[in-house]
Amino acid sequence: MQKIRMLLWMLLVSGSMMSQSDVYVETESFIEKGGWVVDPQFVEQMGSPYLMAHGFGERVENASTSVHFENTGEYHVWARTKNWVPGSWDPPGMFKIMINGRELEKTLGTSPGWSWEYLGTVVLQSGTVGIQLVDQTGFNGRCDAIYFSTSDTRPPNSLEKLMEWRKKITAKPDVPEQEQRYDLVVVGGGIAGCAAAIAAAEQGLKVALIHDRPVLGGNASSEIRVHTLGIYGHFERILKKLDTEHYPNGSAEAKKDQEKRDNNVKSYANIDLYLNWRAYDAAAENDTVRHVDAANTSSGKRKRFSAPYFVDSTGDGWIGYWAGAEFSYGRESMDTYGEEWEEWGELWSPKEADNAVMGSSVLWGSKETETKQDFPEVPWAMPVAKQHEEVNGEWQWEFSRNDLNQIDDAEEIRDHMLRAIYGSFANAKKNPENATRKLEWVSYLVGKRESRRLVGDHIFTFNDAKAGTKFPDAVVIETREVDVHYQTVLEDAENPDFISEALFYKTPKYYIPYRSLYSKNINNLFMAGRNFSTSHAGLGGPRVMRTTGQMGAAVGLAASLCKKYDVNPREIYTGYLNEYLKLIEAQKYVGIPESKK
Repeated sequence: MQKIRMLLWMLLVSGSMMSQSDVYVETESFIEKGGWVVDPQFVEQMGSPYLMAHGFGERVENASTSVHFENTGEYHVWARTKNWVPGSWDPPGMFKIMINGRELEKTLGTSPGWSWEYLGTVVLQSGTVGIQLVDQTGFNGRCDAIYFSTSDTRPPNSLEKLMEWRKKITAKPDVPEQEQRYDLVVVGGGIAGCAAAIAAAEQGLKVALIHDRPVLGGNASSEIRVHTLGIYGHFERILKKLDTEHYPNGSAEAKKDQEKRDNNVKSYANIDLYLNWRAYDAAAENDTVRHVDAANTSSGKRKRFSAPYFVDSTGDGWIGYWAGAEFSYGRESMDTYGEEWEEWGELWSPKEADNAVMGSSVLWGSKETETKQDFPEVPWAMPVAKQHEEVNGEWQWEFSRNDLNQIDDAEEIRDHMLRAIYGSFANAKKNPENATRKLEWVSYLVGKRESRRLVGDHIFTFNDAKAGTKFPDAVVIETREVDVHYQTVLEDAENPDFISEALFYKTPKYYIPYRSLYSKNINNLFMAGRNFSTSHAGLGGPRVMRTTGQMGAAVGLAASLCKKYDVNPREIYTGYLNEYLKLIEAQKYVGIPESKK
């Protein structure tokens, strides 16, 4: 994994040479995306971003680009793609490639697993060549790269060999082209990351905020559409710049809050915002992060970000993971932290530790129209959807399985949910009452609840929430009940496996200590978001976005004191706690007239 990670992103993005004649094209670099979308979620698992025809059953417009060929000749053509639902039916993600206006005969998206499919040979003249991706189904066809070669040798399929091969043909140096230095680097532009950037910027720090999507907000964004829950704690002013109204999950109303959020973050002159940049490495020496490397998800351009302090708000804890931070995954045994609470026959913690975590959701919705609306047959979706029928998805649409890792198997989890959505809607369309209903929106992004949890000096537990423990370094306050999801998989073959339920526990007001917001073993690393230092059951309450936003604001302020005194995050607790807590308390009064304080 380490070797593969060091090779990731050393990719060619717009026509470079393996020999003097060969040409290699990464599809995310296409000039015109058409109706295809850039999907960068699974870079660590499959090697790069890719283009996907996300049309929810309607064919999307062609993606197109132009590539320069040095020499006239006959070229073997390969495309790296995937049949995302292998089986006896026609693959749902089929597409074709058009070259200089001529559609090649071969239909792609038919091979299971990410692999190179051969399209035959074409004769091309030197100069500019036009390439298009032509969707055939509207159901998530995907293409990673296209390779034109004078040799008939297939490029490698195994990820490690593929990355070695890509490294050779790109001929890019190991070090990114550019290095920039900041006071604080925040990776992950969800609510927690945005709050961290704002809080630090308001204290005068120069901040880089790196986010791999075109818009901010993470699960609250208009791309995923989960409304924010929790209270504001000491940070109402900051969090109101970022949060959402309480619209139904999946609502298009998320677009209004998206505009507000993006504009507010962009209004800070000392926040450099890197949208569509995905971190792919973090280097640590002597238990200290030295830099984070990131690449643009379309152009492949790379930058190195150096700083004395870093915030991991990636959700999956990638910065901590790459830097060697301690982390946990799955459910602890009931004996680990004494979280033995049982309700309705369900244990909050199992007798023995396992890999169960809360699942991921893919939200979606449909709308009524004035005319009859058809929807294609989707036999490939029915083994997942079964007899389930629905016209929209809410939080209960969630998938997790002990043998699937929410990071390593995220693409499989997302695709499982897409089959659930298309199959359930197809079932609903059989009802005459839904004859005029049209599938309006389906997210293609995985809305995760839980994966890696980085370990801090204190691990927040369910018992901390139950007891309302008042820590001396409490920086986050919450009153929302603890809410731990679990999968409802029944033995009955007619019941689907993508619906969840939740265990609820009404707590008193509870607190999260600062010691849960910095790494135990990486000296200059903060974490804010669902990857903070907590147990599985402890995550149930503070995983919601206003609470994680409080975490972000708290670490942004801590970073300002770290810079002021040239100390690491732990030393704020051991030597400057009173000043830190006063700074947090003062946030309640920022912008309030003195007479009203």
